[in-house]
Amino acid sequence: MRVITGTARGRKLIAPEGMDVRPTGDKVKEAVFSAIQFDIEGSCVLDLFAGSGQMGIEALSRGAKKAVFVDSSRKSLSCVNENIRNTGFVSSSAVVARDSYDYIKSTSETFDIIILDPPYRHGHIEKILPLCAVKLRDGGTIICEYEKDAPEPSAPDNMKLRKIYSYGKINIAIFIKPSEEEDEE
Repeated sequence: MRVITGTARGRKLIAPEGMDVRPTGDKVKEAVFSAIQFDIEGSCVLDLFAGSGQMGIEALSRGAKKAVFVDSSRKSLSCVNENIRNTGFVSSSAVVARDSYDYIKSTSETFDIIILDPPYRHGHIEKILPLCAVKLRDGGTIICEYEKDAPEPSAPDNMKLRKIYSYGKINIAIFIKPSEEEDEE
């Protein structure tokens, strides 16, 4: 696992051991970031269920201004902290040891990009997606990774499904929150 492009290109990343974390493959990660490439520069990113933190780190490497990494697993948070140190993104990162639901319900921050890659087979996407939509800035994007045989997530109020991508056993759904100017068109 590595950073694909940007200022930390080629840097190796570590992931926690065990079945709880499934790092996103390079092919899928490249496709996701190609789809949102024009939204990244200067953005504020939330990596919920962060795991290794590789998606938020990829965003920082590609020009995001800030990334917040949230996970409740100590093993995961240890990897996130080591990965942001090794890639040089400590000053533009915040690492939060908290349950993702508790964090999204209580934070006063809003984000341009929210990345959701929760554990599979628990229905997390459908439950947390509406909570995330409230914390998304106008013109923002939510990226959801989920297992191919799971139900397609529904767009939260005031959001639109941009596209669903399929890669082997996983799907990626990208939702956008139109800005006020886009709503008027």
